[in-house]
Amino acid sequence: MSTKNSAPTTIPPLPPSAAGKLNGEPPADHERCPVEEVALVVPETDDPTLPVMTFRAWFLGLTSCTLLIFLNTFFIYRTQPLTISAILMQIAVLPIGKFMAATLPKKNYTLFGRWGFSLNPGPFNIKEHVIITVMANCGVSIGGGDAYSIGAITVMKAYYKQSLNFLCALLIVLTTQIVGYGWAGMLRRYLVDPVDMWWPSNLAQVSLFRALHEKEQKTRGLTRMQFFLVFMAASFAYYAFPGYLFPILTFFSWVCWAWPRSITAQQIGSGYHGLGVGAFTLDWAGISAYHGSPLVAPWSSILNVGIGFIMFIYIIIPLCYWKYNTFDARKFPIFSNQLFTSSGHKYDTTKILTPQFDLNIAAYESYSKLYLSPLFALSIGSGFARFTATLTHVALFHGSDIWKQSRSAVKNVKLDIHAKLMKSYKQVPQWWYLVLLFGSIALSLLMCFVWKEDVQLPWWGMLFAFGLAWIVTLPIGVIQATTNQQPGYDIIAQFIIGYVLPGKPIANLIFKIYGRISTIHALSFLADLKLGHYMKIPPRCMYTAQLVGTLVAGTVNLAVAWWMLGSIENICDVETLHPDSPWTCPKFRVTFDASVIWGLIGPERLFGSGGLYRNLVWLFLIGAVLPVPVWVLSKVFPEKKWIPLINIPVISYGFAGMPPATPTNIASWLITGMIFNYFVFKYRKEWWQKYNYVLSAALDAGTAFMGVLLFFALQNEGKNLKWWGTELDHCPLATCPTAPGIVVAGCPVFK
Repeated sequence: MSTKNSAPTTIPPLPPSAAGKLNGEPPADHERCPVEEVALVVPETDDPTLPVMTFRAWFLGLTSCTLLIFLNTFFIYRTQPLTISAILMQIAVLPIGKFMAATLPKKNYTLFGRWGFSLNPGPFNIKEHVIITVMANCGVSIGGGDAYSIGAITVMKAYYKQSLNFLCALLIVLTTQIVGYGWAGMLRRYLVDPVDMWWPSNLAQVSLFRALHEKEQKTRGLTRMQFFLVFMAASFAYYAFPGYLFPILTFFSWVCWAWPRSITAQQIGSGYHGLGVGAFTLDWAGISAYHGSPLVAPWSSILNVGIGFIMFIYIIIPLCYWKYNTFDARKFPIFSNQLFTSSGHKYDTTKILTPQFDLNIAAYESYSKLYLSPLFALSIGSGFARFTATLTHVALFHGSDIWKQSRSAVKNVKLDIHAKLMKSYKQVPQWWYLVLLFGSIALSLLMCFVWKEDVQLPWWGMLFAFGLAWIVTLPIGVIQATTNQQPGYDIIAQFIIGYVLPGKPIANLIFKIYGRISTIHALSFLADLKLGHYMKIPPRCMYTAQLVGTLVAGTVNLAVAWWMLGSIENICDVETLHPDSPWTCPKFRVTFDASVIWGLIGPERLFGSGGLYRNLVWLFLIGAVLPVPVWVLSKVFPEKKWIPLINIPVISYGFAGMPPATPTNIASWLITGMIFNYFVFKYRKEWWQKYNYVLSAALDAGTAFMGVLLFFALQNEGKNLKWWGTELDHCPLATCPTAPGIVVAGCPVFK
């Protein structure tokens, strides 16, 4: 387990590139980072003479960014969406960079008589590689990650048939990015500079960069580069099985095979549609899909998530479903993110809409009220608790530190060796970020006046969204920077504006973009800033790379989406598309349904005084109170170092994301994380220091490369296998209701 006071056992070897200029002597013990994982992995040296913003870095960075955003935007509209991760570009650009270093002319050029540069300033170096990766990340976080700005624009044009202006759409895409960038700049002093904000996910990146660039002295065993190549090749070859040949490896539910006729056994044992008891996954993509790589998460975070997961899946859900029939639970599948009618059938949102896509109240009353599966309803409720618990937890445990840093950003921040090395570079003035922040806020407010019919959100609603983002970005950032878990509040944002502006589905989507998605982008930028801090990238170079990458990615993102929406007839319209058409947009259908639930039907009908789920609202209060006794105990018993590690927001994260995440995904993540970050870390620390994060990157890279290959070579051509091993789960009864008289196709009827 990581503790802030434990001293690291070994010092990582110094890279040869740093031998000439170390910015002083090796660090004293009091200068080393107190977080043991960081001290073991991140180099404590720097070579300020390495060129950073070279022609190679610009060319490969912008090419990677443009290519990733184009492909991710193009494929997100397909029935089988594909996300291409930045790690593919991170690896692919290395041989290209070395080739450019070997072939480009070394002559110096002068631009406008003032600026001199060379196409080839020397060997391709690690800092150039980091800058390229930062630009490439911009091509993923917008297009392939949440893709929510484009999702809202697609819903407006393809589902609500709005004649949206291109300039308005461009403002939506770019201002959400740049507002997030502005938040990141404002919060650097709290979330990047302090040593305790260590951003665990970055350690895998640092390990990969070091493996790809540093020359190691020959020791027993494989070098990190050899280890990476071996396990990337193994991961690449193996993913052909769960990815194509034998997909049942993703959800291995043996309980259903033992009891093929029992609904209860299949509800308990199904890895895909049930509680996943006894089920497991042998698919790295399934293990790391929702909470990220378990090899990266600190052990205390894994333990907290595990406590929440066991409470939720093995205690709360069974009691609510089988003992108390909470929210008419037995009328519906135990595990589903579908919406249901009172008779247990899937809810057809088109039946309650007018031709103008407004809510038809009479149709809603005659068709059916909206029902959720029990696990989905309780998962939403846990989101209410997580939101307030995050605010309370950070205020109690980190409030005094934040207050000190607010009063004096320099005097009260404890500087470790990394912060001291970064002092040799020019810092980015705060006003650079403030210009971007207030400029994008002004443009967003202007949009509310000029295109008020299209966006539906009044100017005060936009200010409300900015206020929400400002309040929650810091506490969520503290949780992510220390635990690698990001508490989401997507439904909270839609819940709030659904109450304030009922019957406005587009306003609901726009509010979520500015109030929630801008936070996601801010945290992505902050993580990259910390990566630059660890890799000793000059701050002004990071600012330039992130800003240019954001502008390029946002513009290409919208241009590709706009072109597709205009040129593919009936795109996203499943009713009128050809049955074999690949352009069904399943991700954006979810966005449309969310706009109907939270924007048209509105939270008042679900969670108001007469709503079926009204008691879940109490979880806002419960979440706010729960961190208080933990904090009190930590003050009463300061010698008990494990008490402050009890993290209520992260415990509630054990409930998060289900569905679409399944209990099998989370359970396998927990077991894998425990093996590597408890047992290996405790008993084989030298192996862990050298290989743990490299293994994580190798598994990610091999899986991603094979995933892309399978898509283009086979799945995109419609060449899919059909046999027993390609059917997920084999638990057909797991989705059946168990209430008497509910008739669903393929399920027995209880009397």
